[in-house]
Amino acid sequence: MKIGIVGLPNVGKSTLFNALTKSYAADSGNFPFCTIDANTGVVDVKDERVGKLSEISNSKEKVYANIQFVDIAGLVRGASKGEGLGNKFLANVREVDAIVQVVRHFEDDDVNHVDGNVDPLRDIETINTELILSDLEQIENKLPQLQKKVKSKEKEAIETAEVLEKLKEVLENGKLIWDIKDDLSDKEKSIIKPFNFLTFKPFVYAFNVSEDNISEFDSIISEYENQLNKPVCVVSAKIEADMIDFSEKEKQEFLIEMFGDNKVPTLDDLIKTAFDEVGLMYYFTTGEKESKAWTIKKNSTAPQAAGAIHTDFERGFIKAEVVKYEDLISSGSWQKAKENGQIKLQGKDYIVQDGDVIVFKFNV
Repeated sequence: MKIGIVGLPNVGKSTLFNALTKSYAADSGNFPFCTIDANTGVVDVKDERVGKLSEISNSKEKVYANIQFVDIAGLVRGASKGEGLGNKFLANVREVDAIVQVVRHFEDDDVNHVDGNVDPLRDIETINTELILSDLEQIENKLPQLQKKVKSKEKEAIETAEVLEKLKEVLENGKLIWDIKDDLSDKEKSIIKPFNFLTFKPFVYAFNVSEDNISEFDSIISEYENQLNKPVCVVSAKIEADMIDFSEKEKQEFLIEMFGDNKVPTLDDLIKTAFDEVGLMYYFTTGEKESKAWTIKKNSTAPQAAGAIHTDFERGFIKAEVVKYEDLISSGSWQKAKENGQIKLQGKDYIVQDGDVIVFKFNV
């Protein structure tokens, strides 16, 4: 699963990417287009449940779910027409499964803003407009070809033209296709999938704030989620960059020193939100060898979940022993949970829930 980090130049994308991946792979200079080629890194989705299960099972290893993040060159107004690194930017965005749009919220006279001043909603509109224009161009190029086949009453062409006309109207009204995803039928989603529209990707907005403003994260999230109607996270790329070489323990000590007992959002919150927004979840397996989070799509059946471990598990699925994470933790061991009647035997139709701890039975 690839998630693209996008935004205007100088909003903190590359700094955020470096902090996410705990590396210095991306140049984060104070000038537009210091990132040209996309940088890629794999990031663990840290979940304290893996650690708790590891303690119960005395596991030798903890294995987290992960996401691939891609740091993409900054976009400017006119990118859909090739301005700046427009064509490279849009091609890179097309390759990702979801978008984290980094939005500058911090004030800093030493960091240039391409439009002269900080205005989060204007910046979001700039990015979204370029994505919308790119999708519109794709539709407008395709429709004339389809119209010829529509005249010949080709069923597939008629269905495709109808859904493209529907999307064209949405885009012309300044909306993203993702905004109407719930109004599209499964058939319509299937028809438009090959087009890989830029605005038909899950969006998460990451507001990059200063150290002074990060404690106000609740009000920032509330204000902008209401206006954008999409998940909003708050991060401070500067704080995260300062902690890039810290261990987890050092990181916690540093945050306590800065903010006391007050909770402040971290990159782990952003990662979890992005993971959820792309429609993924995970279940766990646990034992002496390892405690591991397995990534699956939401609403997966037990055999499909087994297939995440090995395709043979899905083909030879017999049943699954399932216990809720909370029940296993409260019982203190698998054996105790079994004695308490908390482990349930589930068949092929069982829909796996986030946090299920599972042992699969199968034929090979």
